[in-house]
Amino acid sequence: MSNIVGYIGQRNALPIVIEALKRLEYLGCDSAGCAIIHNNKLQIYKKQGKIVDLERSLPEPNQCSGNVAIAHTRWATHGEPSEVNAHPQIDCHGKIAIVHNGIIENYNPLKKQLIELGHTFRSETDTEVIAHLIEQYRKSEPTLEDAIRAALSKVEGTYGLVILCEDEPDKILAIRKGSPLIVGIGENEHFISSDVSAIVIHTKRVFYLQDDELCILQKDHFDITNGLREKIEPEVSTVDWDISAIDKGPYKHFMLKEIFEQPTTVENAFRGRIDETSGNARLGGLKLTPKDISKIEQIHLVGCGTSYHAALIGKYMIEDLARIPVQVEYASEYRYRNPIIQEHTLIFVISQSGETADTLAALREAQSKGAKVFGITNVVGSSVARESNGGSYIHAGSEIGVASTKAFTSQVTILFLLAILLGRQRNLSSLQGMEYIRELQTIPSKIDSILKQSEYIRQIAETIKDARNAMYLGRGINYPVALEGALKLKEISYIHAEGYAAAEMKHGPIALVDEEMPVVAIATNDPLYDKIHNNLEEVHSRKARLITITNEGNKDLEKISESVIYLPSTLQDLQPLLTVIPLQLLAYYVADLKGVDVDQPRNLAKSVTVE
Repeated sequence: MSNIVGYIGQRNALPIVIEALKRLEYLGCDSAGCAIIHNNKLQIYKKQGKIVDLERSLPEPNQCSGNVAIAHTRWATHGEPSEVNAHPQIDCHGKIAIVHNGIIENYNPLKKQLIELGHTFRSETDTEVIAHLIEQYRKSEPTLEDAIRAALSKVEGTYGLVILCEDEPDKILAIRKGSPLIVGIGENEHFISSDVSAIVIHTKRVFYLQDDELCILQKDHFDITNGLREKIEPEVSTVDWDISAIDKGPYKHFMLKEIFEQPTTVENAFRGRIDETSGNARLGGLKLTPKDISKIEQIHLVGCGTSYHAALIGKYMIEDLARIPVQVEYASEYRYRNPIIQEHTLIFVISQSGETADTLAALREAQSKGAKVFGITNVVGSSVARESNGGSYIHAGSEIGVASTKAFTSQVTILFLLAILLGRQRNLSSLQGMEYIRELQTIPSKIDSILKQSEYIRQIAETIKDARNAMYLGRGINYPVALEGALKLKEISYIHAEGYAAAEMKHGPIALVDEEMPVVAIATNDPLYDKIHNNLEEVHSRKARLITITNEGNKDLEKISESVIYLPSTLQDLQPLLTVIPLQLLAYYVADLKGVDVDQPRNLAKSVTVE
């Protein structure tokens, strides 16, 4: 994801947009740049690397001051990370500067046409095409706004665009299609960003641009028109956001902080949503009546990455407690494979940011087939929240670390509540419901007890930090947890790791096992314990370095394991909320011991808003 910020008002704009960029750097950054109107002239500054590299390259403040500026951090798609490919991109004469989040799919034919018309290109980016298109249409259109509309009518793809023009130095123009843009309203000043965390320190009054809305920001007012050129009034909301969430506090990394926040965030996910007396859950945002629930014949859970793993766990929960068939899909595949959506099928899309491009496209595809689509997301006002037919917020708070931790356990908590809600309307008794609700309420304290073993887990990490490969094993509801544990290790420590259903190990992966291979296994007290114990004996006989996660009291695993991490016991459907915690800590400590950038791992962005 690329990140966009802009400011227009009475203050010096450049320090404001640079500081705003820093608040978004965790989302991914390989180059950064800014444009400012200084003495009615457009000035561009760009640098490969981090925002601090851009900041160090800026001239003295008296040479780059002004009341309007836009800025950008790039996460390369078209064109390698470089200064010339960094944004802002400009037109031939350096009069128009644009910053862009998204992908222009037809940029190659457009670029060829523009070159034939005499335009000179400097970069390898798809973005530069838009600057030249606007320049071209300014020759024939009466206003800059008309030129922007005409240019974008030729574009195929997605965009969040923020534009400065030297000839109109008192305004910022912005338009979106598929990529988020949020406007912040201040006192005689306005802010714009692709993420609310960049502007919340300045104002909590915001509105979200919708697709095809063109916004003109000036210091004391704004105007918005839709695709039909009709003037509209936005829905202004107040962001309920704790600024301290973007402070690491005493923790070395945001990821570690967020791991340790999980006793609180899991409780926040279920607080106010449980009824102890009836053993039921309340998810009012779903707007489902008992009659609606009784008609459900199938559920599709759709997500990407960690959210997909949460969905896999949700499948086990819902099928166990509600006896409704559940299909789990990668959003990137679901959107393109013409899914069969029958009557009485519910679709749930799961996205921490609510802006994941593939997940949004899957949502729209399902709705186009007449389905009701519900969202499970963390971000109030996000595209998933606005476009779905209902849903639930996970209330995890801002998650800064690229590797998702607390959002994952909060998603799993909401899916558990969904399973309870559906089950109580179908075949789950009130006594069973009460047992599950009571046990759910113990989970935060049990997570806390696992976190107290963090130093022991760090010591285990010392023993495997130099491994080149690792294998994760689980069975039943803990198989998706093994997938998630492997994902965490590879995305932040760059160690190749794969998760497997333990019984499938014999069908190929066991060929990889030797004395150099760490194997991390989840073997908890459930009906499959004896089965996975036998699987682990096979691993042990191949001399693998076995790290086992099990429940307190299972001392027999010490005989075959190099290390054992003991967890409190819980009900089978709640086990993932506990078994994932040591896997998160293990991945974190391995990465930290290797000296890599834990919060901003290479090649990854927090929110994937392009295909």
